[in-house]
Amino acid sequence: MREKDIEKELTARTKAMGGIAPKFTSPGFDGMPDRLVLLPRGRMEFVELKAPGRKPRPLQLARHRLLRRLGFKVYVIDEINQIDGVLEDISHE
Repeated sequence: MREKDIEKELTARTKAMGGIAPKFTSPGFDGMPDRLVLLPRGRMEFVELKAPGRKPRPLQLARHRLLRRLGFKVYVIDEINQIDGVLEDISHE
């Protein structure tokens, strides 16, 4: 399983819930999470995607901490079976 496969599944399942999961790029501010998950009723969080067993790099972890200090949740997904739980959590915030 590749990161790209997990990312594709996340976007498809988000769409099935009536939302979108656009790729998040931040020129000049490296280490930001890969995707924004935007669900109905104004639900939004950040998602970092990794290949199975891979962990975020130190810079990514620093960005995750920054976002969390600002009040956002940041999820790290490295297996397809984590997607539904993350989307459920985001949709019920």
